[in-house]
Amino acid sequence: MKTGKKLVPILFCIGISHFTYAQQVEWKYTTENARWQNEQNITITKAQKEVKYDVLITPYKEQAIDGFGGCFNELGWDALNLLDSKEKESVLNTLFNPNDGVGFTYFRTPIGANDFSRNWYSLNDTEGDFKMKNFSIERDKKALIPYIKSALEINPDLKLWACPWSPPTWMKTTRHYATKPGDHNDLKDENQVSADDHFIQEKKYLDAHALYLSKYIKAYRKEGINVSMLQFQNEPYSRQQWPNCLWTPEAMRNFIANHLGPLFKKRLPDVELWLGTLNCNRMEDVNHIMNDPKARKYIKGIGLQWEGKDIIAEIHRKYPKIRLMQTENECGGGSFDWGAAEHTFDLIRKYIGGGANAYMYWNMVLQDKGTSTWGWNQNAMIVIDSKTKKVNYTPEFYVMKHLSYYVKPGAHKLKTMGKDENLLAFKNKDGKTVLLIANKEDKPQNMTISLNGNVLKINLKPKSFNTLVCK
Repeated sequence: MKTGKKLVPILFCIGISHFTYAQQVEWKYTTENARWQNEQNITITKAQKEVKYDVLITPYKEQAIDGFGGCFNELGWDALNLLDSKEKESVLNTLFNPNDGVGFTYFRTPIGANDFSRNWYSLNDTEGDFKMKNFSIERDKKALIPYIKSALEINPDLKLWACPWSPPTWMKTTRHYATKPGDHNDLKDENQVSADDHFIQEKKYLDAHALYLSKYIKAYRKEGINVSMLQFQNEPYSRQQWPNCLWTPEAMRNFIANHLGPLFKKRLPDVELWLGTLNCNRMEDVNHIMNDPKARKYIKGIGLQWEGKDIIAEIHRKYPKIRLMQTENECGGGSFDWGAAEHTFDLIRKYIGGGANAYMYWNMVLQDKGTSTWGWNQNAMIVIDSKTKKVNYTPEFYVMKHLSYYVKPGAHKLKTMGKDENLLAFKNKDGKTVLLIANKEDKPQNMTISLNGNVLKINLKPKSFNTLVCK
């Protein structure tokens, strides 16, 4: 941003009355007891020198927005199949219809098992099959592929990216999918992995894993599903009792530079390779990989989750041209409550404020308490009661809808100034400005916003999420 540059109006047409101005603003709000409601209590006037504002929305564009979405998981499909066909279709449209519902456009899917698969599996469990002769996606045809195809039928233009939680166990030092013993696996204490690499760092194993991942992309394309981006390991710093795999920064660098990158350049050059999903806050580890020219030339973006929120702003400053994604919304404990929604809003504010181009929710749909196969109750946007078949759209559904329904791919985040800790501003390609605002207080909150030579005076309801669209 050039210093001294005069701010110029880019949005509001000059009206002749407060009513004329107000017609140009759409305002939706959600509270605990009133979801997705219209609000019109807004005063808009021309800016005067003596008017003080809480937040200034500048015309300066920051990062572009690629989209918002969630993850396809087997347990999500199982939850959806509790419903009759009409109700199931309604929920699917709510998630995937581009003109209605939450408006998601960008989705994640696992490669093999994750903690919300029905149990452990990989796409090739044949020991020593380095040529991948026994690679198969037959398991995925029972849940993941029908789930994804149901979404594609509603929105053929949605984008997909994929990531494994664990490679096949025969590629790992302990021959086990987990790194940590627990009450939901059979890993022995003496076989747990505390540090270093869980993947066998030998050329034939690394080449086989790169081949495994490429076979996945090709097999899905034969099913009519185009996975256009790959992050080769979920949470390489995580020790858990469910599927995972530890990778050191040096191992990740070597795999991208000398195995995955060259193979994909040759066989699948149109697939973007990203560094991720990183659950670390060690900038030195990111630099170790990104500063290697051989690895860097293949990396199109960086995916961050959990501890990654601590360094996303620093990554954005150091690598301003690299695309960034929040890859997994923190999942809570199955509370499905307003506090979880406020936490998700804070994460959105942290990641997008730090430079993220995309934000992914985790489980879009679960049943009952949101319990994973490995015993962790987690939050979801939509919860289905397995007994009554009642569908509950949780507060987190509405947080995501307040963002994704209005902020479209290709929008840009706008720079803001002032008391903006609970506000994000965007400009869509159609010229409309979108404001996402939270009031976390138990009382109404007055806010004065300066936008392109105009002053918006609004009164936010207690404990509310708000979206204002300014034409």
